[in-house]
Amino acid sequence: MIIKKYRVNNMNEALTRIRYELGKDAVIVSQRKIRKGGLLGFFAKKILEVTAAVDNNKNDNSNNMQESIDAIKRLMNDKLGEETVARKVPTGLENKNQDRIQMKEKIEERVEEKVKSNRVIYDENLINRNNEKVVEEVQQMRSMLNEMMTMTNTGNLGKGKAQLKLEKCDLDEKLVKRIVDKVNKIEEEKTEDQKVREVVEDMIKVVPSKLENVVVLVGPTGVGKTTTIAKIAGRLALLEKKKVGLITIDTYRIGAVEQLKTYADIMNIPFRVVLTIKDMEAAIESMEDCDVILIDTTGRSSKNTMQISELRAFVDKVNTDNIHLVISCTTKNKDIEVITNGYKLLKYNSIIVTKLDETSTYGSILNILECADKPISFVTTGQNVPDDIKMMNPKELTNLILGEEVIC
Repeated sequence: MIIKKYRVNNMNEALTRIRYELGKDAVIVSQRKIRKGGLLGFFAKKILEVTAAVDNNKNDNSNNMQESIDAIKRLMNDKLGEETVARKVPTGLENKNQDRIQMKEKIEERVEEKVKSNRVIYDENLINRNNEKVVEEVQQMRSMLNEMMTMTNTGNLGKGKAQLKLEKCDLDEKLVKRIVDKVNKIEEEKTEDQKVREVVEDMIKVVPSKLENVVVLVGPTGVGKTTTIAKIAGRLALLEKKKVGLITIDTYRIGAVEQLKTYADIMNIPFRVVLTIKDMEAAIESMEDCDVILIDTTGRSSKNTMQISELRAFVDKVNTDNIHLVISCTTKNKDIEVITNGYKLLKYNSIIVTKLDETSTYGSILNILECADKPISFVTTGQNVPDDIKMMNPKELTNLILGEEVIC
C-alpha cells in the first residue's frame, strides 16, 4: 500500500497529480485545509492537503490491509494531536478530550476486528480478494475516520444517541443530562428510545383545570394572554353554556381593552375595566351571578419586582388560587427560568403554554414545566377563538417534545 500526501491549491490539481503518480486505482483517504507560508504565522495562504492511497501489490492483500490500517491510525493520531494543540483545551474540559481518546480506541478496536476476520479468510484461502476489495475496505475505514472527525468538530464526540436526540429537540443542556442519567439507570430490557420516552413522559404533569369561580391569567407581554382568555371564555360560554364574566386590568397596552370588549360583545357576556384595587372589588361584586369570572392582567417584566408587586396587589384582592402563568413556546431557554421564577411571587398554580403553531420544536414545553415545577393545564395552537386551545395528556405532549408529531 502506497500512501502519499499532496499539498495543492484545489481538488482538481490534487486529482491530476494522484492519477499521474498513483494511477486510476488510488483512493482519497482524507483532505483538509492548512496554512502555508506567511510572516510569523500571519498572512499565511490556505492550501489543500490531500492524502491518497493505492494498493501496489495484488498478491499480498493481507499485508496491504494492515499497512492501510496503520496509515489510517497514524492519520487519526495526527488529527487528534493537531486538534488538541489548536484548541488548547482549557482546564475543566479534560473530559471531552478523554471522550475523544475513547472514541479513537473504539474505532481502532472495530478496525482490528475487521482485520482479524479478513486474515482468517486469507489464511484459509476461502476467497481470492482482489484489488477492488482492498479499496472497499480502505474506504470503509476512511468513513469511520471521517465520522469520528465530524463528531469531534461538532462537539458531539462521546455523546450517545439519546443525548443527541434530546439536544436536537431544543431541550435545555442541564435537563438533557438529567434525562440521560435517568435513562442509564433503567435496567429493564427496553430500547433506548423507549427508555427516553418513558422518562420524558414521567416528567410531564398535567392538571385538569378548574375553570370555576375566579380565574386569573398572568404572564409577560406578548405571550397571548388576551387571546387565550377569550378562547377560555368562548369555550365556557359557547360550548359549556356557563355564565361568564370578563375583567381586564390591562389598560397599558394600546387596543387591549377594545380587543377583549369586542370578544365580550360577540359572546354577549359582561365586561368590566379595572383601574384601581377598589375598582376590582366593585367589578367582582357586579358579577356575583356568574359561574366563572376571567381576569386578564397587564403584561409585566418578570425582572421588575416593583411591577410584579403592584400586580400582586390586584391578584390578592380577588382571593383565588386558580392562577395560570401564560408563557409562549417560542420563549428562549435562558429566559424561561427568569420568567417562571419572577412570577412565583403571584403564586400561580398551573401553566398555559401558547403559540405552539409558531415553532417547529417543542422542547421548551418541558423546559417550562421543569423550571416552574407546576403542571400544565392548556396549550394553544393558533389564533382562532375559541377553537385553538386544548388540554393534552402526557403521551401527546411527549410526542411533540421528542419531535414525533408537529402542530402544523
